[in-house]
Amino acid sequence: MQPIRRWRGQPQGRNRMAAYQDLVWTVATHDDRAADIQEQTRRALAVLDKNLAEAGTDKTRLVSAQVFLADMTMKTQFDAVWNEWMGPDPDHWPQRACVGATLAGHCLVEIIVVAAAK
Repeated sequence: MQPIRRWRGQPQGRNRMAAYQDLVWTVATHDDRAADIQEQTRRALAVLDKNLAEAGTDKTRLVSAQVFLADMTMKTQFDAVWNEWMGPDPDHWPQRACVGATLAGHCLVEIIVVAAAK
């Protein structure tokens, strides 16, 4: 049986990333009170890039994404940053869901992705 690889995060009781067989799961948020939705999104996406690279993959291998927004009226602003990050090639776009949710602290966005390993 292949082991599950896990990368510790700071919060107690959960990891920032896990991998099993050919899949990698990771999550990113940003909690800077001074940052607007677009800046928090940029910072969260930078964390995803770092985590995926550490697991040996990248955003072109995303299979799915779940986006949680503290305020759905900010979706257009979020989408502008997301679409720039994803790029114009639809062959690299994941299946994505975006929902409104009450998020902890000053967090405006939380992103969970699943990527295929390279």
